Amino acid sequence: MSVSTAIDDPTMPVAAVAAAGDPAPDVEILGVTKRFGEVTAVDRMDLRIARGEFYSLLGPSGCGKTTTLRMIAGFEQPTEGEILLAGEPIAGIPPYKRNVNTVFQHYALFPHMDVARNVGYGLRQRKVGKADEERRVAEALALVRLAGYEHRRTWEMSGGQQQRVALARALVNHPTVLLLDEPLGALDRKLRHEMQIELKALQQQVGITFVYVTHDQEEALTMSDVIVVMNLGRIQQQGSPELLYERPVNKFVAGFIGSSNFVDATLRSHDPGTGRATVGLAGGLQFGGTVTDPAARPPVDASVTVAIRPERLGLRAADAPATPGNSDLTEIPGRVTQGTYLGDQIEYRVTTDALGDVVIRRPMATGADARTFGPGEGVIAAWHQDAVLVLVA
Repeated sequence: MSVSTAIDDPTMPVAAVAAAGDPAPDVEILGVTKRFGEVTAVDRMDLRIARGEFYSLLGPSGCGKTTTLRMIAGFEQPTEGEILLAGEPIAGIPPYKRNVNTVFQHYALFPHMDVARNVGYGLRQRKVGKADEERRVAEALALVRLAGYEHRRTWEMSGGQQQRVALARALVNHPTVLLLDEPLGALDRKLRHEMQIELKALQQQVGITFVYVTHDQEEALTMSDVIVVMNLGRIQQQGSPELLYERPVNKFVAGFIGSSNFVDATLRSHDPGTGRATVGLAGGLQFGGTVTDPAARPPVDASVTVAIRPERLGLRAADAPATPGNSDLTEIPGRVTQGTYLGDQIEYRVTTDALGDVVIRRPMATGADARTFGPGEGVIAAWHQDAVLVLVA
């Protein structure tokens, strides 16, 4: 079993992953806590980052993700616990002696040096010979598609090009792990999206472990093999982008990864083996769903939260024919309060008696399917039980 496969099972203890027979992870964080005075920035973290994968630490500002990155890099030391790099403890080893490199949001390039001198700076610090330096600099620049830019001044370059220079400078030393602290944050939206695709392709090409810090869920979903969602210094959930989006284990993850409609409900039945559940709302409506945390054993009549993604809600005109013979489908009446054009989608806000105000997102259609709804129109909102996420925490 690979680490990434094991980590997709949120019930599997971290120790079991380590015992699965794989090579030592590139980074191991064991019981790490970091305090700054009275503030606990990272709280009892256990994390194993597999070799050659793209990990993202995702969460809001102040959740502890950058502090975690800085402890791996050596800029901060844990208050408690231990960090291992390629199986070796790194306590007390200064940053420049750790086989990691960091790319920051603002790149920290030297304006008085040309591109080649910037990229080769770390090699010169390590007393690498001139011929070897030139060869490795050329290889690194070719990797980031900047061959021929050796003598360009960095301040003459665009933000995207400067970001590539910073990447080349980090990669030229052949680090075990590349740490990236929101490196695309200074770029405009279009360029940021292009660089997300390039970064993932580059990581796959060089095969180096990337640990990427971001608060942008789109970045994490686009690039990551594994996402680690953090809040208040603790890991909330970790796994593949698909797992976190389709099966968030609590309300924080469901709200931070994508968007959801949340409704308070009461658990009426639950099969721990399959996760299948029935929930009831205050108005008497009952429907099926899935308890997303496979380790949860909530009692009947427990208070839970129902989450339904906006794109999983269907919408039809109130006077349109009902869908025949589908016992899995729940339909409720509502009224459109707002429609927002989003290019390839249209987003409706709908008021219902059963769920309250909900957001429904539909792809833009053409021809016979191009029906849209205006404010005040009566509609029917519908969903299948597979769309219903039952959150215990």
